[in-house]
Amino acid sequence: MNQHPPKNYLIESILVTIFCCLPFGIAGIVFAAQVNAKFEMGDYEGAKKASEEAQRWMTWGIVSSLIIGLFYLIIVFAIGGFALIGDF
Repeated sequence: MNQHPPKNYLIESILVTIFCCLPFGIAGIVFAAQVNAKFEMGDYEGAKKASEEAQRWMTWGIVSSLIIGLFYLIIVFAIGGFALIGDF
């Protein structure tokens, strides 16, 4: 049986760690590192599950960063708006 290893999401998880959300990115790296090792040991199901977990953590890191960034922009514009009102 000639199976291909599942995608490990290592590069994506590293980028999430650097640019987005450190805790979720680290969890993604941990699971991404398990994918190839489990596949080489013949545990295809374990590798597939680790790949899904790495993707899940990476996705949550991106989503949480977008939500936090949106809240940040709302707060900045709200404070700016209040500052303009105070000048009148």
